[in-house]
Amino acid sequence: MTNLMRTNDAVVLGLAESLLKDAGIHFFVADRSMSVMEGSLGLLPRRLMVEEDQLAEARAILTEAGLGKELKPE
Repeated sequence: MTNLMRTNDAVVLGLAESLLKDAGIHFFVADRSMSVMEGSLGLLPRRLMVEEDQLAEARAILTEAGLGKELKPE
Protein backbone atom coordinates (compact mmCIF):
# COMPACT_ATOMS: atom_id res chain seq x y z
CA MET A 1 0.00 0.00 0.00
CA THR A 2 1.08 3.54 -0.66
CA ASN A 3 0.35 6.82 1.10
CA LEU A 4 -2.31 8.84 -0.71
CA MET A 5 -3.14 11.46 1.91
CA ARG A 6 -1.99 12.60 5.31
CA THR A 7 -4.37 14.72 7.38
CA ASN A 8 -5.52 15.41 10.90
CA ASP A 9 -8.87 16.76 9.66
CA ALA A 10 -11.48 14.13 10.57
CA VAL A 11 -14.04 15.58 8.16
CA VAL A 12 -11.67 15.41 5.18
CA LEU A 13 -10.61 11.90 6.11
CA GLY A 14 -14.21 10.75 6.52
CA LEU A 15 -15.19 12.18 3.14
CA ALA A 16 -12.19 10.57 1.45
CA GLU A 17 -12.99 7.21 3.05
CA SER A 18 -16.61 7.43 1.92
CA LEU A 19 -15.68 8.32 -1.66
CA LEU A 20 -13.14 5.51 -1.92
CA LYS A 21 -15.52 2.99 -0.37
CA ASP A 22 -18.28 3.96 -2.81
CA ALA A 23 -15.83 3.51 -5.70
CA GLY A 24 -14.80 0.05 -4.48
CA ILE A 25 -11.22 1.10 -3.79
CA HIS A 26 -9.55 -0.75 -0.94
CA PHE A 27 -7.89 1.53 1.59
CA PHE A 28 -6.41 1.52 5.08
CA VAL A 29 -6.16 4.40 7.55
CA ALA A 30 -2.81 4.21 9.31
CA ASP A 31 -2.13 5.89 12.65
CA ARG A 32 -5.84 6.01 13.57
CA SER A 33 -5.12 4.54 17.01
CA MET A 34 -2.55 7.24 17.70
CA SER A 35 -5.43 9.51 18.74
CA VAL A 36 -5.80 7.45 21.90
CA MET A 37 -2.16 8.02 22.76
CA GLU A 38 -2.38 11.76 22.10
CA GLY A 39 -5.57 12.17 24.13
CA SER A 40 -7.91 12.45 21.10
CA LEU A 41 -6.75 15.98 20.32
CA GLY A 42 -6.32 15.30 16.60
CA LEU A 43 -2.78 16.64 16.50
CA LEU A 44 -1.20 13.66 14.79
CA PRO A 45 -2.14 13.18 11.14
CA ARG A 46 -3.67 9.96 9.87
CA ARG A 47 -2.39 8.40 6.65
CA LEU A 48 -4.83 7.17 4.04
CA MET A 49 -3.21 4.27 2.23
CA VAL A 50 -4.38 2.64 -1.02
CA GLU A 51 -3.20 -0.24 -3.17
CA GLU A 52 -0.55 0.83 -5.68
CA ASP A 53 -2.62 -0.34 -8.66
CA GLN A 54 -5.58 1.80 -7.53
CA LEU A 55 -3.58 4.94 -6.74
CA ALA A 56 -4.32 6.82 -9.98
CA GLU A 57 -8.05 6.10 -9.74
CA ALA A 58 -8.15 7.12 -6.07
CA ARG A 59 -6.28 10.37 -6.82
CA ALA A 60 -8.71 11.18 -9.63
CA ILE A 61 -11.78 10.56 -7.45
CA LEU A 62 -10.52 12.68 -4.57
CA THR A 63 -9.30 15.46 -6.88
CA GLU A 64 -12.69 15.58 -8.61
CA ALA A 65 -14.34 15.86 -5.19
CA GLY A 66 -12.23 18.93 -4.36
CA LEU A 67 -9.71 17.19 -2.13
CA GLY A 68 -6.74 17.54 -4.49
CA LYS A 69 -4.89 19.94 -2.20
CA GLU A 70 -5.03 17.33 0.58
CA LEU A 71 -3.27 14.64 -1.48
CA LYS A 72 0.38 13.75 -1.17
CA PRO A 73 2.30 15.26 -4.11
CA GLU A 74 3.11 12.84 -6.91
